[in-house]
Amino acid sequence: MNTVLQSRQVPVRAEYDVVVCGGGPSGIIAALAASRGGARTAIIERYGFFGGMATAALVAPISVFNYNGRRIIDGIPWEFITRLTEIGGAREEKPLGNITFSPEKYKLIAQRMLVEAGVQIYFHSYLSDCNLSGTIIKHVIVENKDGAEAIGGKVFVDATGDADLAVRAGVPLQPASKKLQPASLIFMLGGVDTEDLPMIRHCKQGVNYLDVEVRKKFEELRKENPDIPVFGGPWYCGILEKGIVLVNMTRIDADMTSNREQTAAECAMREEATLFATLLKMTVPAFSNSFLLETAPQTGVRETRRILGAYTLTGEDYLNAVDFPDSVSRGCHPVDIHSGDTTSQRCQFLKEAAFVPYRCLYSPDFPNYLVAGRAFSADSVASASVRVQASCMGLGQAAGAAAALSVRGGTGVGEIDTDKLRKILISYGTNLSR
Repeated sequence: MNTVLQSRQVPVRAEYDVVVCGGGPSGIIAALAASRGGARTAIIERYGFFGGMATAALVAPISVFNYNGRRIIDGIPWEFITRLTEIGGAREEKPLGNITFSPEKYKLIAQRMLVEAGVQIYFHSYLSDCNLSGTIIKHVIVENKDGAEAIGGKVFVDATGDADLAVRAGVPLQPASKKLQPASLIFMLGGVDTEDLPMIRHCKQGVNYLDVEVRKKFEELRKENPDIPVFGGPWYCGILEKGIVLVNMTRIDADMTSNREQTAAECAMREEATLFATLLKMTVPAFSNSFLLETAPQTGVRETRRILGAYTLTGEDYLNAVDFPDSVSRGCHPVDIHSGDTTSQRCQFLKEAAFVPYRCLYSPDFPNYLVAGRAFSADSVASASVRVQASCMGLGQAAGAAAALSVRGGTGVGEIDTDKLRKILISYGTNLSR
């Protein structure tokens, strides 16, 4: 491969206590928690709005806040949902606590809460590199309309979803999965008879909300015409307005950390979304007057990289709801593993809500790096549950609070007092009890 040698000086734009990379569900809550912990905080986001998978990928509902009759994911994440509900932007599907929401109002409330908290926002800024002193991250390098900029910090939270900061800093990663879960491009349909559409309100515990009847129809269509691509579900979710539905149906086997594979996958799934929208209109009465409003700006990603942390949460830990001395967050979504080359899915419901230890959020040799969201240290089974939005918000709350505590105490992230961290999280409303 030919190479180009590039040398440049990058201006340091600003210095902060905590810098959060990524403005998705985990990053939003991490920045809020860090700021509330007294840290001067900045958040970097590649789009011009917050929400990540919720708003850029149109992944809905926000899953799952409640289990066995109790609120499991609580504190700042639920405060966000409350604020969203107050402006007519969310509805709790009781008793499970999945959240049907308006993507536009989600963007607005996230922005408002971060501005109110005094968090410095860097929109349209893409993380491209970092500056290290040994294993201490000194600056992240972002690219935006002002060119390359260095943003300094005492602690950095990697909420990119794909462990992008970890890769650039050399943080160890879990061995790559032999078979990644597929990506899906959500599409939005208008003109749908939402009153006649089953499985649109994800409310009951222990139910997989796929449309079984439509699934059977599409499997029959694939037998007749093998050119119809592999599909998932289908799963539907409203966005509060009548007649509008988000459809989760496309799927493709691709590594979404590879630019070439990502590009090819999104081109292919946009074609698939158009085909599926047409087939739904032709074969399902509730969709007979439907039309394609939009495909999501970016693909929904289930699995890519995960860091190798001080501890790796296993599926056995998770399914047995092992409670750790340093538990800082929870999860209650089923273990949800999709196949990229078939229509199959493993959906295993939990007996009890599970726990995530703090040791999964940092790497021992990197004293000012924390991870929030689905790139945390877990095996493929535990990750297949915690990767959903409510659980990622809980991880963000823990990472943000830990970052502020690290700054306040002048210690590495692996040296903070986890009992003190747990007390802070409980004061925010985090549920850490069985």
